[in-house]
Amino acid sequence: MLWLEVFLLAIIQGITEFLPISSSGHTVVGEAIFAQFGHSLPEKLTLHVVLHLGTLAAILVFYWRRIWQILRADRRVILLLLVGSIPAGIIGVSIKKLMCEEVLGDPVVTGFMFLVTGGLLLWSAKHESGKMTCRELSYGQAFSIGVFQAFAILPGVSRSGATIVAGLGHGLRRDEAATFSFLLAIPAIGGAGLLQAVDLLGKGGSETPLAALLLGCLVSFLVGLAALAWLIRWLQQGRLHLFAWWVFPLGIAVLAWQLLS
Repeated sequence: MLWLEVFLLAIIQGITEFLPISSSGHTVVGEAIFAQFGHSLPEKLTLHVVLHLGTLAAILVFYWRRIWQILRADRRVILLLLVGSIPAGIIGVSIKKLMCEEVLGDPVVTGFMFLVTGGLLLWSAKHESGKMTCRELSYGQAFSIGVFQAFAILPGVSRSGATIVAGLGHGLRRDEAATFSFLLAIPAIGGAGLLQAVDLLGKGGSETPLAALLLGCLVSFLVGLAALAWLIRWLQQGRLHLFAWWVFPLGIAVLAWQLLS
């Protein structure tokens, strides 16, 4: 059963890390469903670290040309990304310390936040594609997008959805909003993975078979690449808001399941 759980959660992670429907929210719901049937994962932390490594690798592969260009000739974007990462480092960590793990893993909180994500996505439908590139953002605008990213520590709030919507609100072109969002995800996902890895080492390592962890990493990487390509295509077509019609019913269903059962 462990292999099936790892495989399914890796698919969920790969899809939802990039599509604007919240990876953390779907992971919370997936784990709650497994727990409902008496199959709780014994090592959630280990699996989360590995699955995030897979999706981080997907971003690096998908955007490697843009990353190389930035490192060689567009270093102002690096400074913008650093500024945009500050809120996640301060606000995000503070939220995590103030809220216990039970709250951040609560399906009820997740259900409400799915509705918030749906509202953000519908709001994006009212905004045409801007004309700015990432390089033209001000530092204040980069920080503002970072605040949206920090808010996404709450399960059910989509990191990609929140930051892309914020970028569109500041006048970025659709493709540039996605690019800044996912470049901003590199330090966010990498930093979160590092903190989780430190916690994991403090607990003495992992008992999950290495082969199962490698499978999860590979699946989340491959599925993540496909999901990222899907999102970029839909975003360029002005269809980002359509994902709201997934998170709205899901949020209502999760709330009904948790509050009425």
